[in-house]
Amino acid sequence: MPEGTDLFDIIGTTRAMRRLKPDPVPDAMIQRILESAICAPNGGNTQRWRFLVIKDTAIKKGVQAWYKKALDEVVGPRYASSAPPPGATKEGYHRQHSAVEYLTEHFHEAPVWIVACIEHGKDKPNRSSGASIYPAVQNMLLTARALGLGATLTTRHLLYEKEAEKALGLPPGVHSYAILPIGYPMGKFGPVGRGTLEQFVYQDRWGQPYAAK
Repeated sequence: MPEGTDLFDIIGTTRAMRRLKPDPVPDAMIQRILESAICAPNGGNTQRWRFLVIKDTAIKKGVQAWYKKALDEVVGPRYASSAPPPGATKEGYHRQHSAVEYLTEHFHEAPVWIVACIEHGKDKPNRSSGASIYPAVQNMLLTARALGLGATLTTRHLLYEKEAEKALGLPPGVHSYAILPIGYPMGKFGPVGRGTLEQFVYQDRWGQPYAAK
């Protein structure tokens, strides 16, 4: 169970937990996470979100094949050629990549996946579509943290969207936006590293520093 329930502490320590134990997670905890998801805002309150809970290892392995292909061909080379982002050191960026590699190899061992989807029907997804699912994803990540569970938001399978969604068994008109592998973390929660406001926030005009008082 969680050590505390302070909202700001939870937000500040909800880091990506990519090393997860294979131990089963109680269904009651997953239900709490899903209940939090459907409390989130979404475009027009149309509630087209759908959530696929996956425990079947065979399904997870089928998706993992494309997940690993995306690491080998796209994500891995990107890490190798990129500088650390704001808030990260070279050493920390290397540790992050090691954790990404670990998750890739053990993706199917996470006891529960939640696949966040939108039922578009015949409508074509557009730039605003994510506004109807990513707030729900964040609610799930925060709730998992509050319950002492590790999770991470990953969208890498979308590099091979058609193949991965076929492996997930999604019907026509339904598209995935994220996979959340969930389990008990091997490591400890701690402060997230995201840089400072000065690096990201402007006021009135693009490039003009934000005048915090």
